[in-house]
Amino acid sequence: MAAALELDQVSVRIDGRDVLGDVSWAVEDGQRWVVLGPNGSGKTTLLRVASLYLHPTAGSVRVLGQVVGRLDVRAMRPRIGLASAALANQVRPQVSARDAVMTARFGALEAWWHTYEDTDRARAEALLDRFGVGDHADQSFGTLSSGERQRVQLARTLMAEPELVLLDEPTAGLDLGGREDLLVRLTDLARDGTTPPLVLVTHHVDEIPEGFTHALVLAAGRVVAQGPLDEVITGSVLGEAFGLDLEVDHRDGRWTARARRSG
Repeated sequence: MAAALELDQVSVRIDGRDVLGDVSWAVEDGQRWVVLGPNGSGKTTLLRVASLYLHPTAGSVRVLGQVVGRLDVRAMRPRIGLASAALANQVRPQVSARDAVMTARFGALEAWWHTYEDTDRARAEALLDRFGVGDHADQSFGTLSSGERQRVQLARTLMAEPELVLLDEPTAGLDLGGREDLLVRLTDLARDGTTPPLVLVTHHVDEIPEGFTHALVLAAGRVVAQGPLDEVITGSVLGEAFGLDLEVDHRDGRWTARARRSG
């Protein structure tokens, strides 16, 4: 079976600067990947390439068995579940939570662009229920709290029964309660055998949900390490990426990292 996502020596150059350089990486069926790295390391750029919103400057990208540059992006996007701040900002504030989810069936942002059935509305409502925001189905997306909007985005990622799910910093901007609630839901999603391959971008090891299997660590647009979580989330790897002497701990399914005290 082909990898859900495969990058071969991918580079992205923007405004004369190499944002990604020579990245080779594959996401296989059943895997749950976390992408870690400091600000400016290329994490979001990597997800933009994977979600077909950015074409690489060099190298090849294969998504769901098709080569980027030879595929119909409009037909492919519903097959990829995406949650990101950039996408959320494109949702018109007056759109209901139900429509924000339902329109993902066609990779759209407005319900008037396509025809939807009662079964589509029922599926959107069921997904909102799954992520704890079913009672907000009729509420405008722009009036939801940050945590509620993130959960609506998660529901949206699953609307079209995608074959790959990409989550760009889903816990960003959430308070402690909102973050922990979302991490529980992401853990459930990761442990569900029917969930397609997952990729989650974050800055923080304490935001890695339980059930994730692999990690890719970036720094300055290049791969520092990749592989099984236990082999990659180490003090030496993260210390190299973040430029600090770090101590990493794994306890009760959660990770922590802190700088070692000198002296």
